[in-house]
This record gives sequence, C-alpha cells and structure tokens, in this order.
Amino acid sequence: MARNGGAHVAATLFGLLALASMVKPSFGAGGHDYAMALKKSILYFEAQRSGVLPPNQRVTWRASSGLFDGKANGVDLVGGYYDAGDNVKFGLPMAFTVTMMSWSILEYGKEMAAAGELRNAMDAVKWGTDYFIKAHPEPDVLYGEVGDGDTDHSCWQRPEDMTTSRQAFRVDPQHPGSDLAAETAAAMAAASIVFRAAYPGYANLLLVHSKQDLGDIAACSQLFEFADKYRGKYDASITVARNYYGSFSGYGSLTVPVSPWRGASRRRWIFVEHLVGMTDTDMTPLPHVVQDELLWAAAWLFEATEDRFYLDYIAGNGDELGGTGWSINQFGWDVKYPGVQVLAAKFLLQGRAGDHAAALKRYRDNAEFFVCSCVGKSGAGANVPRTPGGVMYHQRWNNLQFVTSASFLLTVFADFSSVSGRGAVRCPAGPAQPYDILKFVKSQVNYILGDNPRGTSYMVGYGSSYPRQVHHRGASIVSIKRDPSFVSCHEGYSEWYGRQANNPNLLDGAVVGGPDEYDDFADERNNYEQTEAATYNNAPLLGVLARLASSCGGLKESEEINQITTDSPPIVNDNSNHTLAMLSHGGESVIGIEQKVTRTWGMRRRTYYRYEVRVRNRSRRKTVRELHLGVSEIRGRMWGLHEARYGYVPPRWLPVLRPGRSFTFVYVQPAPPANVWVTGYKLV
Repeated sequence: MARNGGAHVAATLFGLLALASMVKPSFGAGGHDYAMALKKSILYFEAQRSGVLPPNQRVTWRASSGLFDGKANGVDLVGGYYDAGDNVKFGLPMAFTVTMMSWSILEYGKEMAAAGELRNAMDAVKWGTDYFIKAHPEPDVLYGEVGDGDTDHSCWQRPEDMTTSRQAFRVDPQHPGSDLAAETAAAMAAASIVFRAAYPGYANLLLVHSKQDLGDIAACSQLFEFADKYRGKYDASITVARNYYGSFSGYGSLTVPVSPWRGASRRRWIFVEHLVGMTDTDMTPLPHVVQDELLWAAAWLFEATEDRFYLDYIAGNGDELGGTGWSINQFGWDVKYPGVQVLAAKFLLQGRAGDHAAALKRYRDNAEFFVCSCVGKSGAGANVPRTPGGVMYHQRWNNLQFVTSASFLLTVFADFSSVSGRGAVRCPAGPAQPYDILKFVKSQVNYILGDNPRGTSYMVGYGSSYPRQVHHRGASIVSIKRDPSFVSCHEGYSEWYGRQANNPNLLDGAVVGGPDEYDDFADERNNYEQTEAATYNNAPLLGVLARLASSCGGLKESEEINQITTDSPPIVNDNSNHTLAMLSHGGESVIGIEQKVTRTWGMRRRTYYRYEVRVRNRSRRKTVRELHLGVSEIRGRMWGLHEARYGYVPPRWLPVLRPGRSFTFVYVQPAPPANVWVTGYKLV
C-alpha cells in the first residue's frame, strides 16, 4: 500500500485494433525482450484480482477472495483489484490504473496484438470496469473503498484468509468525492472505447455510468455530473483513505514548491512531492483550488463521445481548474494535469479543437513543459532530477510509479508530434526531437529492466536478478493451494513477514517501488518504500512496452523507399505446391483495394487528408499468402505496412489473409491519394 505517493474472428479483431489507429515508427529493440516484459506486466494484474477467480486464471497460487465484499452495505462489491501488497480495494488508484491500461490499449493495441497480449490486456481492463459498474449502484452514489488501511496494516494475511474489516465506504451528495467520481468516469469512458468494436453493448453500458447524459440530460445523472455538481475531496468523506491515498492535487489547497518558468508572470511550474519528507518551511500554498480529475474525465468523455459539451468544458474551465495555468513535471494516480494536457494537445494536433484552438494551445504549452522537464531541457531548476544511473527521481517511496507514468506520456506525445508533422518540442535548453524523446523513454524502461548500476531488474520475474522479498501479503505466505491451513493476522507477521528468505510465490511482472536517489536498493520485505509493487506502476508501462516490443512501423526517416514498379500484371514464380497466382483468378480480381478519406484537417495553411486503404481477399475458398503491395506517390507518413525487399507486406501478426477477410493501412498527406497495387501473392 503506497501511502501519499503513491480471437474473436478476424473481423472483430480488426475492428478493435482500429482503435489504435496508427502504428508508430520503431525506435529500436535494444537487448531486452520487451514482449516478454509486456506479458509479465499484464500477468501481474491477475495476482491482484479480488473476487471469484475465472477458470482461465494463470496465476495459480492465488484463489478467490473477498467473496462477501459489500454484503454488510447491501450491495455486491465482489471483484476489482487490490492496489498493492495489501488487501484493501482503494477506488482512486484502481480507477487510474484502469484508465491507463485502457489508454495503453487505445494507443498501442496493434502492438499488443503483435505480441499476442491484446486479449489479456482487455481482460485486465474488464476486471476493473466490471467492479466499477457494481460500485456505482445509483447515479449519485459511488463506493470508493472496501476495507481500510489501518486494520489491514495490523494484519499480515493472504487475501484468501482475510479476517480484517471489509466495510465499504461511499461518496454521495452529502459526502462528495469529485476526484474519485471523476477518475472513475474517466476510467469507464476510456474503457468504453476499448470495447466499442468487440462488445458494443458493454461499451455503451460503461458510457451510461460515466457520461453526463445519454440523450436526455435530466434522465441520466451519472458519474461526471455527480462529480461536477457535488464538489469536494473524496478523502474528506472517506477519511480512512486519507493516510494511504489522500487527494492532495484534486480538491482543496495543494501545497507544493513553485517556481517561475519561461519568465512569464502568469506561468509557474509545480514540482509535486506529495508532501513526503517535507516541512512547512519548504512549502508555499497554491493560490487557488486545483481540480484536475474533472478536466481529466471531461477529456476522456470527449474522446469517447465526440460530444462538444466536454470540449467546451475543458476549454471553458482551463483557467479555473488549473489545466491551462499550471505546468507540472509529475504524473500519477493523484496528479492528472500532464495527462489532461497531453490529451488536449492531441485534440489540437488532430484538428478537433474548433473554436477552442487558443485554449488548447495553452494546454499544449504545459504538455511541452512536462516533456522538456522530463528529458532535461527545461533549464536550471525545472528539470526532473535523475539518479547517477540516469532514472528520473521524485521521491524515495515508490519512485518508479512516476517513471512509468511519465514514460507513457512522453511516448504518446512524441508519437503525436511525429504523426502530426509538428516535429521537435521547443524547450528552453534546446529542441527535443520525437526520436530523442523516445530514446530517453527507452533508457528509463531499460533501467527498470536491469540496465542500472546494480544490474537489478525492478520487474519481478524478468531477468536473472530481481527482488525476491517483495512486500506483498499473498506472495510472501505459502499458497493456500499448497497449504490450506488458516493463517491468522499475528501468525502471518511472526511466521512469514520476518522470514529472511525468498517469497514462496512469484509475483511475476510486478514493478516494485525501486531504488533511492543514489541507485541503492535493499531487497527486504520490510522495506516497503522500495519493495512494494502497485497496479498503477504497471498500467502505463503496458503501452510503452508494447511500443518497444513492436518491430512494425512506418518508414524510418533515414531510409529510402524501395518500390517495385512494373508495366505488366505481376506474376509470382512458384516452386512449391502452391497455386501459380496472378492478379486475377477465375476471371475475377482476387485482391480488392479500396481507398477512402476518413479525416481532414487544416494546419499551416495546408489541408491534410487521412486515407484508409482496405485490402480484401475476394476469394471464397482460397487463402492469400505472401501478399506484396506496391505504393507510389506517397508524400506523407504511412502506418500498418512493413517495408520489405520487394514492396510492402502486411504486419507480421497477419501472415495470411483468409477467404473474405481484409486488413487496413493508413497514410496521411496533403495531397491526392497514393497509387496502391498488388505486386504478388500466393493462393493456397
């Protein structure tokens, strides 16, 4: 528990993958198996499950737990996630976890599919959203915690043996919790996009819970409206959360060090330390109330619905709620401003700002400060400190949560900049090119995976050297599957907590809190500041690992485009048992190619077009293999095809195109459509 810091058939799969509409340029694979790290990182969430475990549960040392959660309150609150090494279900960090898992899928779902992990990632999201649906039984009621940290910390038990309090705590109009309700709305809105193609009914259900209205504003008062209408800090209503996940940046005065940036009198930056180890003399009170979760929820609801109400909300409340007035170099479960600012920058770069361009530019400026600060180009005093080994450092207690969250935002922002053609981020200490930003992200991930002075991987189960005494109740006590004998609170402490031995169960994929400012780390179970893992450490890392794992991507800027051109219908010479294939078969064209414009926007006095190309196997009985395409007249970027020796080929996760199936690729350019044709294929 980190206190104060923290397929379906191919057609369905294609529809889902289209949510992550582009495959971004690769920035290298290094010496790490990022696909394996991604697999393990998702697997960790199965160890954190509460409730009735499913038949396909892969973490077999766990069993069902928390089976009566909510019963005393007259509601069903079975399910959800334990946040870290304890047995409490905290709503605020859980919702942030689900939001970040969903965002990871939306940006890098294709890359997850290429690694074979998309379905597991979606299952991880749904385990959280199923619980949120239960936790929101009425429009103005949201259950935000089950169990409490005080009784939990007096006990060291497997979750299957829990004898601690399972009291449920809620927010309602008399006891508001805007930050909690808004973050949960953001999570459900983001997840609705994830499930829109595969499970449209479920996606709509999530929107019903998160959205302000669904056709009739008076008929559906839901989480966002509840959060906005009844304003207040959730930990003032659920006071048992205050010592563990207190809301310092959401409602009420946030006390943080402040300094000017870029010499603008209205612009200040905030280096958030979550008040850990700081005295009153170190602090200056913020001059106004900051309310980041409302902007965060509105941004995700706009992304999910395209309802201009939410864009109006973001633009119209940017000054009052701090989104346009404050630049922050830390992003996490309690500090959402950089996330809002990156999303607003995305809306602007996509040409979706409308008459709010000026306001969104101010958001974008703050997002660029975040980037500059993280990569070390903000000038003296404003850069995020780094350890001697090179990892970003904010605080001793669970520092890596901020490294993984920042790495995700940096990756997304760099990719947005590349796709939009905006290019380098202008920083006080010099420009930050997208490729350089991505190289920095890779260095941070590699540090976590073992490229650090200790040679220690801070992801459990990855590499040869990793933490063996993770601060985690379930992992540190023999599995109930091996020894069903009841373990009491005090027995857990006396027999298991203090054991100078490795945990009996492997918490595979968990990212622990990590080293201190000198790269020092003590692998000891009682060193909870460094050896406890948390769900929100892993959630943003999913997208970054998928991005790193992918060898797919558009053309590298330093490479030439090698294309095959021919004046006659191409023929593939076949020495195998396959059919000799030409461009037509049986008097009919086998491969159909259709292009259409799916979006237009203006930028720098030019009109840009996003073209979508669908390539279909029209055969009713035969499968297409070794498909090669020719593409010419490309004057922009292209995503969804591999460049091969002879033209272009589909992504590696699509080795064949079965009868009647299709795939799509996209390109963006300020020009008429490109020429696309088939250079060869085999029919089986």
